[in-house]
This record gives sequence, structure tokens and C-alpha cells, in this order.
Amino acid sequence: MSDLPPDVEAKIGVIQHEEEGGFPVERGYIWTSCASVENGNPLFWDEAVASEVTGGPIAPPTMLSVWFRPHHWSPDRTEPALPLQVHFDLKERFELPEAVMTDNTIVFHEPVRPGDRIRSRQVLRSVSEPKTTKLGTGRFWVIDVEYLNQHDELVGVESYTGFGYRRGSDGG
Repeated sequence: MSDLPPDVEAKIGVIQHEEEGGFPVERGYIWTSCASVENGNPLFWDEAVASEVTGGPIAPPTMLSVWFRPHHWSPDRTEPALPLQVHFDLKERFELPEAVMTDNTIVFHEPVRPGDRIRSRQVLRSVSEPKTTKLGTGRFWVIDVEYLNQHDELVGVESYTGFGYRRGSDGG
């Protein structure tokens, strides 16, 4: 017997907030990212190595979320874009003003390559009953962000566990 409101329960397992990244995967971003952490892996810098090992250039797997994260501002948007919108939807729905991410796991699939157009979609996997922790009272939720390329190939899944809470109250 679930204590979840029917509108929340109906969203579990359902694809939400599908969106395409605002720009294609681009080598300049890859090189800038690698340079910022002094990642000299020739797979990301050397065409011959990339061709031999992966059949051509790829982006570092750790850059997966870079390709979908919306710029905070865009000339065609009237509202600022937020990554992980399902998380913010749940905070609002349960009137939980505070939240932390307690776990993050990424599973990589097909490599991301320059020129790919990455889109993401969010899937709510679970919402707990109310829980009280040292932070306050609220609910845990698990959200998967699935990333696909322009060929509908799965390139990765990022799973987040969040805890939305209200300090010193029942959190509903």
C-alpha cells in the first residue's frame, strides 16, 4: 500500500522532460575539458590513437552530462532552464524547500563522438515514504537520466538519489 499521491505514483517509470542538448558534441569542448584537468590521454588528443582504439575520436565518458546541460540563458527561452527537472518538480510537489543528492552512478554504453546530438530524458524510478534524517523530514527519490544520440543509441544512464526535505517538520 503506497502513501504516494496518485499523480506522483503515475509518473514512476514514465519518460519525462525529454530534450535535446543545445549544441552538438564538439572537439573544442573536449579539449578544453581535458586541458582543465590535465587529462593527456592520447585517445582524446591524437587522431591515429583514437582511430586505432575506438574507430575514431570520442569524448571522455565523464563529459556525458555536458552535452545536455542547458545553458542557463538562451535567446529563445523565457524561463531559465534547469537540469534534472524531475528533482525540482518533486521538491515543488511535496513542498520540500531543501534537497541534497546522496548518490550518483553513471553507466556508459555507446561512445559519444564529435558531431553527435545528445538528448536526455528523465525517468522517476522511486519515491520513498516520509523519512526523518539529521537534515530534516522529507522523501528520497531515484531519478534516471537516459542519454541517447541522434541514432537513438543509448550512450549512458546517470542515476541520482536525492533527498528533498524540510528542516524540523513532517515533510509530507
